Amino acid sequence: MKRTIRDLKDIKGKRVLLRCDFNVPLDNWGDILNANRIEAALPTITYLTQQGAKLIVCSHLGRPKGYDKFLSLFPVAVYLMKTFPNKVKFCSKVVGPEVDLAISKLHDGEILVLENLRFEKGEEENSPAFVKELCNICDIYVDDAFGVAHRKQASNYGIALKKPNAMGFLIEKELEVFDKAFKKPAHPFVAIFGGAKVDDKLNLINNVMGMADTIVIGGGMAYTFLQAEGISVGNSICSHELVNDAKEILEKAKAKGIKVLLPIDHIAEADGKVKTVRQPEIEGNFAGFDIGPKTIKMFTSEILNAKQIMWNGPVGKYEDRRFKKGTDKVAQAVAKSGAYSIVGGGDSVSAVEAAGVADKINHLSTGGGASLKLMEGKVLPAVEVIDTI
Repeated sequence: MKRTIRDLKDIKGKRVLLRCDFNVPLDNWGDILNANRIEAALPTITYLTQQGAKLIVCSHLGRPKGYDKFLSLFPVAVYLMKTFPNKVKFCSKVVGPEVDLAISKLHDGEILVLENLRFEKGEEENSPAFVKELCNICDIYVDDAFGVAHRKQASNYGIALKKPNAMGFLIEKELEVFDKAFKKPAHPFVAIFGGAKVDDKLNLINNVMGMADTIVIGGGMAYTFLQAEGISVGNSICSHELVNDAKEILEKAKAKGIKVLLPIDHIAEADGKVKTVRQPEIEGNFAGFDIGPKTIKMFTSEILNAKQIMWNGPVGKYEDRRFKKGTDKVAQAVAKSGAYSIVGGGDSVSAVEAAGVADKINHLSTGGGASLKLMEGKVLPAVEVIDTI
């Protein structure tokens, strides 16, 4: 069993470095558009401060190439300042003399937010030199950044190999949810897959194959599976090199008695003209961008009968209002079903929020890539290096 912050003893007065995932969207004015990832870390932050730790909080934000003032963590620090009045300070550096001085002034139970980790080149490279610098600013390391748990970086992997460590409440919860969903699924178990790319979902579908009763496939990836069934997809996105892999999955599902639902009609577009294609085949230069009304009825009927639902990836190009109806209807059906529901992946979570039903989903995963790896049955590197008890 991996060590959690509940297992840490005598942390009062200790310098605790907490890795969070505060990769939140910002507007052009630096205001936070969605604070869900910050809110998700608050239980861990609250616990550690109540235990009297001198808490040093670090995170990445975006994909900067060196310093970028538009990707500063200062807005996150301001958010935390409002949440924990008179307890939060911000340092515009990640390591170095300024950080050392700021930490030396911390009182027990106070919080210091460091600048964006990815301003430092050594972060993503898992540089030994940068790992050493991070080790020097703390006595104990805590990881609560589920969103990057599938990566080996300095602040979530390298440091965990060097310092006494534990995981926070958020990672603990994410692991428990996925473990229970796969080891003791409720049936009927409906797995919904969407998004544009097939290649990053094949392992996931194969892993779910032995657990799910029904596999629902929509989004851009559906056209590769339709092609595998010999159905014309017009100009729709299709990974032709993976058609044989999709065919193997369909054959395996049939042999196992697992139902696979693919679109039977579409909302398609060509040269700016949008039309409903009332059949599985898409002809000419039209490309499918959403599921059609018959498919919506078929998908939602299956979803409403489920006892457990796992959803990864929108079933259409939902960010375009012309092609969002299918995803909205699926989201509403998941919320209405009464099934235990898990939604993983940034786009899926955003789609659920856009549909206004996020509060009716049992678990919204905070990590896209990390949740995918868990669904594939793989071990997350940042979790693997956490000490056991």
